[in-house]
Amino acid sequence: MSDTRVLLDWGHDALRLIIDADQDGCPRLRHVGAPDAAPRPAGSREALPLLEAFVGGQGRDSSSRRLVDSVGARLRYLSHDARRDGDWHQLTVRLHDPETDLAADVVYRSPDGIPVLRAHVELRNGGSRPLYLESVTSLLLGVLTTDPAQLATADLLWAENEWMGEYRWQRRPLRQAVPHINGRVHMANRKSVFTTAGKGSWSSAGHLPLGALSDPTTGRTWLWQLETNGGGWQWECGESADTGFLSLSGPSNLRHGWSHRLEPGASFTTVPVALALTETGGVDEAFAALTRYRRAIRRPHPDHQHLPVIFNDYMNCLMGDPTTARLLPHIDAAAEAGAEYFVIDSGWYDDENGGWWDTVGAWEPAPSRFPGEGGLREVMDRIRECGMVPGLWLEPEVVGVRSPIATALPDEAFFRRDGARVVLTGRYHLDLRHPAAREHLDRVVDRLVSDLGIGYFKLDYNVDAGSGTSSHPGESPAEGLLGHNRAFLDWLDGVLDRHPGLVLESCASGGQRSDYALLSRVQLHSTSDQQNLELYAPIAAAAPTAVAPEQAAVWAYPLPDDSLDEVAFTMASALLGRIHLSGLLPELAPDARALAHEAVAVHKAIRGDLATAVPAWPLGLPGWYDPWIALALHNAATADSPDTVYVTVWRRPGDASEDSAVLPFPSLRGARFDVDVLYPSTTKTQAAWDPKASALDISVPSAPSAVLLRLSHRPE
Repeated sequence: MSDTRVLLDWGHDALRLIIDADQDGCPRLRHVGAPDAAPRPAGSREALPLLEAFVGGQGRDSSSRRLVDSVGARLRYLSHDARRDGDWHQLTVRLHDPETDLAADVVYRSPDGIPVLRAHVELRNGGSRPLYLESVTSLLLGVLTTDPAQLATADLLWAENEWMGEYRWQRRPLRQAVPHINGRVHMANRKSVFTTAGKGSWSSAGHLPLGALSDPTTGRTWLWQLETNGGGWQWECGESADTGFLSLSGPSNLRHGWSHRLEPGASFTTVPVALALTETGGVDEAFAALTRYRRAIRRPHPDHQHLPVIFNDYMNCLMGDPTTARLLPHIDAAAEAGAEYFVIDSGWYDDENGGWWDTVGAWEPAPSRFPGEGGLREVMDRIRECGMVPGLWLEPEVVGVRSPIATALPDEAFFRRDGARVVLTGRYHLDLRHPAAREHLDRVVDRLVSDLGIGYFKLDYNVDAGSGTSSHPGESPAEGLLGHNRAFLDWLDGVLDRHPGLVLESCASGGQRSDYALLSRVQLHSTSDQQNLELYAPIAAAAPTAVAPEQAAVWAYPLPDDSLDEVAFTMASALLGRIHLSGLLPELAPDARALAHEAVAVHKAIRGDLATAVPAWPLGLPGWYDPWIALALHNAATADSPDTVYVTVWRRPGDASEDSAVLPFPSLRGARFDVDVLYPSTTKTQAAWDPKASALDISVPSAPSAVLLRLSHRPE
């Protein structure tokens, strides 16, 4: 007879969650999955509670580096609350530890019709003494598999991420990462685990805050993301009691030196995380669900529907050295190409011709770069006369050591460790928890919007502040970093509250802040600083794993020395994302300029579909050296349009003998599609749909080449 009882059976038509309680009253998550999927049998040996929390002085139940076996097993069920919040379903489970009087609300949320579970934990100290938190899980699952045999067939996926080499997904069998230990001669408990963690102040330096567990034999896939805008995060995937387990958490003492003093009556909230689950379809179906979820958590903004084309003067263009004379030809060329925003990147404030790095902070136009009575305003007026919205580059969180702001603000407004300001390659770092730091940035943004009519800010972040700041008494640097990160998010919300039409782009040396703490607020995300058009292809193709397609800014930078195939290649890379036009448009030959203009026109014709489409990768997630790469965006049929799939295919130099490829689309099995080449019109590519194989046969005679195709469903 089972010693467990069902406490809760909660969810909606796309997701079901079952929570049991053991004989001691400790609740455990027995099932998260599709409503019609068979749950793990009641009474199974789920070893993990709903959350784990390491508290100073309370010890741990096993000697390992895993963030499990903590006081979480002592937490007892008190009550729960299930409610509907608009399009969201919410379940709150209230727990209590009788030994420390630590109370916990485990909060689960899920958007209606989407198989994604969002979670966070709220802790409160109900006792009379301080408690010292050392780690708290935001989501803990001890039921990743319903059968121990599935551990032998599942693969772990994670993404390596670095400057100019973003979104490089890796795949490894779980049993190679977490080896099986023979329980016949050893204790049944495990210590091994596969861990990925972010460190420093970049949220995605080294790795994306994402991961997945996928069974290639069935297509069943778990896909998760951690929603924090700094490096204080980690996920663990391993084995516990003959089933797979997953823990998602923010900073920990073990890996980040984090701790938090929880005073009596005080509370602490963990970073939010999300988990997508699909029973079939593999990682493509899971990323489709996560893309829909990402759209559901975003701050509403017109940019997400209109997808205007942006010209930015940096990449393979002015490279941080703008002047009135240099900008005017590019403004005219950008308008002629069809750009709708024109953004002046770094250097516009540098009056020393080389001091743009360590003099930042005041954000005043440099008179030497924009001479005359009109100054920078004259350039902004020219942008508006050409029918575009002007934008500027800012790096708001840093102040150069030679900036007047470095002495105008108090020490408490900056990151400090051991009483001294943190210096990062000639820069200080603002601590936005301090009112003087926030007031300074508010004045800067409001002045530039009112005085220059700025409608777009590219917010860059080119430093890694390391462990963080210990500006407040008794705090660890990691705790200070988490506090600043949350204050930065609050500052962004305030900017958009005051200027609701303003468009904000997040950049951090390219894609070093690819996270949905930021991307749920800002409208665009810079995917990379990669300057090589061939190396950008795998980045552009994999970008929708980290960011919704309509937020993924991809550079398109045609140059005079490029062949026509290379011009089409760089332009095609951006067509299923957001075009960040750059390069040297005024110097292009007429036929190359026509190819660039054609790409912008094609993008404008299809961009309405991109805002609701979901991604897939017919050739698998791209490898860095793959000669063939493909990204598909699937837009489901509506009353006004048929089922449509847009596919960008890149062929890079590699195996010269292979000029053709087969792109399988198993999810479209049995359907017939018409195939149209949308871009470039000059291509010699041949493509046809094979209805029997549910595949696209394509021939691309030269490399490097890229082409955008449209598959339109043909009714029987």
